[in-house]
Amino acid sequence: MPADIRSAYTAEMAAADTHNSDSGRWEHLERAHILSQPYPWLHTRNHFAMLALALRQRDRRKALGRIVRVIVAAPGSALGRFPEGNTGRTAAGLTTPMQVPDDLAQILADRA
Repeated sequence: MPADIRSAYTAEMAAADTHNSDSGRWEHLERAHILSQPYPWLHTRNHFAMLALALRQRDRRKALGRIVRVIVAAPGSALGRFPEGNTGRTAAGLTTPMQVPDDLAQILADRA
């Protein structure tokens, strides 16, 4: 994993941990998800963080969606079968590609 992607991922996960609102936490977790998709461990770790937030919010629908995603994250990443830019949110759908934010697209362009 390129250092700039790991650094951006780590920064987004840290921001999610320290943000003062749940909506802000979700936003940072979504950004971290986009960065983590090609990397099985980080992708799965991101979904566990999303699961923890859904449980903290007592949102059963989101939590159930997270459980499914925790199960498929690593195999999907390992096989290169993930929808580019997908934020990982339950409402986004498992296979829906989405536009990557410009700043993240620039970081991901260096992926080798």
